[in-house]
Amino acid sequence: MPSSVRAGSLKDPEVAELFCREDPEKLFTDLREIGHGSFGAVYFAHDIRTNEVVAIKKMSYSGKQSNEKWQDIIKEVKFLQKLRHPNTVEYRGCYLREHTAWLVMEYCLGSASDLLEVHKKPLQEVEIAAIIHGALQGLVYLHSHNMIHRDVKAGNILLTEPGQVKLGDFGSASIVAPANSFVGTPYWMAPEVILAMDEGQYDGKVDVWSLGITCIELAERKPPLFNMNAMSALYHIAQNESPVLQSNHWSDYFRNFVDSSLQKLAQDRPTSDVLLKHHFLCRERPMTVVMDLITRTKDAVRELDNLQYRKMKKILFHEAHNGPAPEGGDEEEDVEQYMLHTGTVNSMESSHSLPSMSISASSQSSSVNSLADGSDDSGEMAMMQEGEHTVTSNSSVLHKPLVSQKPGGPTASLGEAEGSTQSRKKSNRRRKGRDHFATIRTASLVTRQIQEHEQGSALREQMSGYKRMRRQHQKQLMGLENKLKSEMDEHQLRLDKELENQRNSFSMEVDKLSKKHLVIMEKETKAVLTEEKKFQQHMLGQQKKELTSLLDSQKRQYRQRKEQLKEELNENQSTPKREKQEWLVHQKECLQQIQAEEEAGLLRRQRQYYELQCRQYKRKMLLGRHNLEQDLLREELNKKQTLKDLECAMLLRHHESTQELEFRQLGLVQRTRAELIRTQHQTELTNQMEYNKRREQELRQKHAMEVRQQPKSLKSKELQIKRQFQETCKIQTRQYKALRNHLLENTPKSDHKAMLKRLKDEQTRKLAILAEQYDHSINDMLSKQALRLDETQEAEYKALLMQLQQELELLNAYQSKIKIHTDTQHDREVKDLEQRVSIRRALLEQRIEEEMLSLQNERSERIRTLLERQATEIESFDSESLRLGFSSMALTGIPSEAYPMQGYPNAPPPSSRSASHWSHGLHPQNAPPPPPQHFPGHVTAPSPGSSLHIRNSPQPLRRTASGGGPGGSGGSDGVLSRSTSVTSHISNGSHLSYS
Repeated sequence: MPSSVRAGSLKDPEVAELFCREDPEKLFTDLREIGHGSFGAVYFAHDIRTNEVVAIKKMSYSGKQSNEKWQDIIKEVKFLQKLRHPNTVEYRGCYLREHTAWLVMEYCLGSASDLLEVHKKPLQEVEIAAIIHGALQGLVYLHSHNMIHRDVKAGNILLTEPGQVKLGDFGSASIVAPANSFVGTPYWMAPEVILAMDEGQYDGKVDVWSLGITCIELAERKPPLFNMNAMSALYHIAQNESPVLQSNHWSDYFRNFVDSSLQKLAQDRPTSDVLLKHHFLCRERPMTVVMDLITRTKDAVRELDNLQYRKMKKILFHEAHNGPAPEGGDEEEDVEQYMLHTGTVNSMESSHSLPSMSISASSQSSSVNSLADGSDDSGEMAMMQEGEHTVTSNSSVLHKPLVSQKPGGPTASLGEAEGSTQSRKKSNRRRKGRDHFATIRTASLVTRQIQEHEQGSALREQMSGYKRMRRQHQKQLMGLENKLKSEMDEHQLRLDKELENQRNSFSMEVDKLSKKHLVIMEKETKAVLTEEKKFQQHMLGQQKKELTSLLDSQKRQYRQRKEQLKEELNENQSTPKREKQEWLVHQKECLQQIQAEEEAGLLRRQRQYYELQCRQYKRKMLLGRHNLEQDLLREELNKKQTLKDLECAMLLRHHESTQELEFRQLGLVQRTRAELIRTQHQTELTNQMEYNKRREQELRQKHAMEVRQQPKSLKSKELQIKRQFQETCKIQTRQYKALRNHLLENTPKSDHKAMLKRLKDEQTRKLAILAEQYDHSINDMLSKQALRLDETQEAEYKALLMQLQQELELLNAYQSKIKIHTDTQHDREVKDLEQRVSIRRALLEQRIEEEMLSLQNERSERIRTLLERQATEIESFDSESLRLGFSSMALTGIPSEAYPMQGYPNAPPPSSRSASHWSHGLHPQNAPPPPPQHFPGHVTAPSPGSSLHIRNSPQPLRRTASGGGPGGSGGSDGVLSRSTSVTSHISNGSHLSYS
């Protein structure tokens, strides 16, 4: 809930559910104050719904730090609602009335510190084991639910009528673990709580430390360092060794238990569940240990209260009646009624009591009270009250008077409306019936607590301010860390978004390029088909012209031959005409047959040439498409490589920006922490100086009071000396008279005068000597008394200065240790961050390298796949051409006359040029070319890339190829064997050409 919400506001439904809606004043009656502290007051009360005895802790959330008080109340109520264990206080509900929260809980007899207060001596070891065992069971329950008590001490370990041990006062508890707040009572604090802001978080092991201090408290009546200032005790705990049991009469089990609980390092300290199995707690002990202790304490309380009651009875009865005390039972009744009127009741009116449970609070005061001397019980007029009560050591307290009930109400004062003794008796009996509750606290406890709180208000206010400052520092540091974490989250989100946008942009570019390549391939396919049709039409037109030319030539040759034959016939006159005619017809037929054969041969050669040129053209187009595919693949792979490089550069840039932000944030946190520690140390030094000044001022006031009281003391001693000398003079006078009478009786009368004169002179001399001794004694007493007073005050002042100097040195050592530890922590944080950044950079570079390798593998795989596919296509094309009767050399354009005619047996080995290129096709041994033929008007096969032209002179058919032949067409094995070379060509951006 945010702190800006007004204290007491129930607008939040979650907060409103924590509180009951009823009016508590109508539900609970007989409210009587049984304790008080910085939070408010604790009351004994009856629940009119169940007629059950309960304890009510009233906590005000008005005045200074009202929001903070309200938050503490909400936290404590939430914590109490979660508790369900026999060794924790039972929660009954919380009510709100007039800016005050009524926290209702079960009622207990008192706390373990009340046992020390009553008996004025340590507990027995078996009793300590029983009490600690119950408290530790409650801690195990808390720790198993990730909760921390943070204020374990004897004052917060409660005892019930049936002998149960319960943990109380959860005002300092933490609902979550680990925690890091500076909370608790100084003398019981664990070192990691004192160093919470500096060393980080702590867990439930702080309760184990506090339990060990509580063991020493129960064994020695006070916690360690209790004679030291609370602030100095904090410094001592933080840097010195752990305390131990002082006495040697305790068992080794108990000593080992305390030593285990008070391990300085939290990692060496056992957890609560492990400590629960310690032999000190598992030893056999009587089941009635706690009950017997409670019974003995009740009896002791009854005796103490009866003693106080008789003192009060005598004083109050004499004052009330202003005369001698009456006799008989009427005196008892009247004194009892008078004490009821004045608010004093006997806390132990009956040895029987209602089974009841607890109330809690928070401070050292309950344990502090156990150290007070019992001699100051006399003369006190106090109300006997009950309940566990602790007081926060750092807060001032206003003691609230006994709650007065409304006239006519169920708890109206018994003397207000009673006019007669009889009615007072009846009312008193009714009151006794309702006040049947037991306690293990003496009647002077509450009054003493009030006095201690009034006397120590300055120290409590100082400690309260120190705790508040530590909490504010912790909150400020946590707020800064949360702010920086949010900033880092926003930074990471921005970088992730930027990287995602870039990847999306890159993906769009790749898709766009793929679509572009697809369009190019489609255009290329259409262009190839168009060019192939044009080429075929051109070839057919050329061949048609060639055929027409041949036919025309044959006609001319036919006419010429016919004329020639006729001339030959005309020259030979001897031959008969019929024979001439027959010979002429035969010659014509031969000529026609020859011409028909020539025409058929030309058509056959044209068809073969046409098919060969078409196959060559298709192969050329196929190679051109392959080159285009390689170009497009190279462009796509280069584009992906470029985009991947840009992405890797962005990742490195993001890493550097994140690294810069992390170092800047760490520096800001460390500077803030150092500033807060400087503020804390300055406050500690200021508090120590104020404490020193206060102690010196108190000592000066004490010495001034002694000096002011010195004349009275001197006069008293002078009167004492005077009385002594008066007695001496009287004795001397009696001796003189006795001696004179004796001498007068034994001396003749004639010598009486001389004898009397001699005795008188001697008496005068003796009295003069006594007078001189008297003056000397008075002077000596005056000088010695003043000297003794000066020496004592000087010794006290020197001892105080020495003690304060030691505490100041202790503070300086503590602050130096904190500074050294902070510097070490900062260096460790910087090294840890550097290591994290270095590991992250290495992982990033490794990931980039893996992605690059993956991209390279993808590149190689795609190139290999493309080349294999292209080689397969060429091989399939050449195989189909071979089936159609075209050799590889014919398709590649190699001249036929360069090799022997049949099978090319003397073909040269693959040349360097043919080995440096990829050539697709079959080996020439698999398909020997047909022999060359001579015919007129032969058309030369064009090589790839050259223009097609016609030669009219008769030439043999030339099949030329660059890169063909045995070295140029090595089949599929040759294709695969050169994949690495081709891959490097494509990777380097060069064209893979089939020329």
